[in-house]
Amino acid sequence: MSKTNPKEKNPNNNAEVKRLYIENLGCAKNQVDAEVMAHNLKASGWQLVDDAAQADLIIVNTCGFIESAREQSIDSFFSLRELNPKAKMIVSGCLAQRYANELADQLPEADGIFGNRDLSEINGFVDGLEECKEGSQNGTPKPKTSKGPKTQQPKAKVLVPEYPDPDAESDERDRLFNFPGSAYLKISEGCNHRCGYCAIPLIRGSLRSRPKDAVLKEAKRLISTGIKEINLIAQDLAAYGTDWDGKSHFCDLLASITAIEGDFRVRMLYIHPDAFPMELLDIVKSNPKVIPYFDIPFQHASPNILRPMKRTGSREVYSNLIDTIRREIPQCVIRTTIMLGFPGETQEDFDEVYKFVEHCRFNWMGSFLYSREEGTYAWDLTNEEEHKALIKKAKVWQRKLQRLQEKISSEKLKEFVGNEYDVLIEELIEGEDLAIGRIWAQAPEVDGLTVVMGRDMIPGNVYRCGITKVNGVDLEAVKI
Repeated sequence: MSKTNPKEKNPNNNAEVKRLYIENLGCAKNQVDAEVMAHNLKASGWQLVDDAAQADLIIVNTCGFIESAREQSIDSFFSLRELNPKAKMIVSGCLAQRYANELADQLPEADGIFGNRDLSEINGFVDGLEECKEGSQNGTPKPKTSKGPKTQQPKAKVLVPEYPDPDAESDERDRLFNFPGSAYLKISEGCNHRCGYCAIPLIRGSLRSRPKDAVLKEAKRLISTGIKEINLIAQDLAAYGTDWDGKSHFCDLLASITAIEGDFRVRMLYIHPDAFPMELLDIVKSNPKVIPYFDIPFQHASPNILRPMKRTGSREVYSNLIDTIRREIPQCVIRTTIMLGFPGETQEDFDEVYKFVEHCRFNWMGSFLYSREEGTYAWDLTNEEEHKALIKKAKVWQRKLQRLQEKISSEKLKEFVGNEYDVLIEELIEGEDLAIGRIWAQAPEVDGLTVVMGRDMIPGNVYRCGITKVNGVDLEAVKI
């Protein structure tokens, strides 16, 4: 995006242009939140820019899921504050939602702390920043995340809104923070699973499924703009609608989305393994618009670890699920996530999850280390000293597991060599006849990529390509 002249006027009202920069961190759900905030602020005259140094307002949309993500969020804030000391800065997102008071007390460099439960409040919040200097919080609701008495008056304006009207359409987006041709579509917010390690319900609250009509309206809007790939996201897709009547309405929603006219495909991200809807397999088999890609975060395979995680499976149960999916849909791709270092994990427990990964041969697998999260069930299962000692072991286990998965992923990718696939082009390599894209088996941001040799390609378009080679966890292809 071209940079704006500091003296430039808004052609609609002759006022000086107000420049907004959003630094988005964390998961795809956070990205959708950033896109909604950008849309809402645009309606108030803000112009989104790609250079933080040119911005009048910087929003750092933070992640608060685990400790490392929180550290990254704070580091990003200070890097941007140093880059542009004159801009007003707001900390938003999960970290702001959960630790509003603490941030206001301990981060005087911030002008505002804005939670993520009602994004329609962002316009009034930004408008009120000028009224909230030097610790004033006039007209601001008391934050809902207070952890105790304040030691000093906060210097930042704070707003941690509660839930919006579920029928209100306040989630429109016109600028997507992803590569062309692909978009995330959030179908619900919050979670009711209450896994023993997870702080998401503390941050985003209980499950709140979006009205079906609102989801379909947004899907149609995305498709009309040329989106080729809709990535459905939620804490658990299969839980969609269970907050209405206790039953999953996800399969019905999926069928309705794919009934929309247009040249697009739908990818499903995040399905809880303990509530996997088996009827989903028939839909995937019979509907070419549904990508046969299953993202199922198992987290572990040892019952000794799964039970305190508040999960019901085992290596046998979860392996049977994978075997069933592959038997019904042989061409499918399966991705999972494994957590290591959970309280009480032993070498025997790690051996169990290692054998699980070895047997299931996931196409893709991510792993991360357990983070102690205050307020979760697992918080009291260990102390900080024991936690650090176990994480030290878990880092060794993680390296071993990742080596195994890298080998498996590379071998699984060889199944694509010699065949032709549609490749969604994401970006061109400047000065070369090369482009980077993805085939259906590669989800955005988390899986490998496909490097395509060829000319005259446009990001956001789909081209037929022949896969020629595996390079690590990436594919190489030639445009046909």
